[in-house]
Amino acid sequence: MYTETALFDLLLPGDSRSLKQKRSYVRPIIAMLRKFEVSVAEVGMHDLHGRAQLGVAVVAAEPGQARAVIDTCEHQVAGRPEIELLSVRRRLYGDDD
Repeated sequence: MYTETALFDLLLPGDSRSLKQKRSYVRPIIAMLRKFEVSVAEVGMHDLHGRAQLGVAVVAAEPGQARAVIDTCEHQVAGRPEIELLSVRRRLYGDDD
């Protein structure tokens, strides 16, 4: 069994000056990622209106499967025109970890 995690650091548009506006950008991204059968949550930068951190995790039988799912999630987030993906930190955990 393998688990891969990713931390996405997002820059939101300039009009996200309130938590309500921030949620209007973050919620659709979370909903879209859940379609790939991953666990996803906003895990950081809660107090900053123009930034968000999303944590994504997947469990798979093979490391290649886990990587492929996280790759797809990364491409989907990076392809959203309304936000900028600043960085992605990934980690793969295997049976030995």
